[in-house]
Amino acid sequence: MSNLPIISISDLRRDTARIIKRVVISNEPIVITRRGRACAVLLSVAAYERMQREMETLRILVQGDADVAAGVGDDAGDVTAEADGLLTGE
Repeated sequence: MSNLPIISISDLRRDTARIIKRVVISNEPIVITRRGRACAVLLSVAAYERMQREMETLRILVQGDADVAAGVGDDAGDVTAEADGLLTGE
């Protein structure tokens, strides 16, 4: 978090429109501080949605690793063959 821009909550109150515009245009979060300590992060909707997609992808990958470790699931070759069949219409 140290590389992110930091602004105080007082500055946010004083110049909300400009700060929000900056977040939306840059797609980079800004750390909001209160009394010198980080208390929140301001994100654009696009950045938030991207983060949610990435977290969901990671959740699926972790579940896949757990399934493989537990011996659960289908063989990759079988899945690939089935996918190929669906794509070629067989």
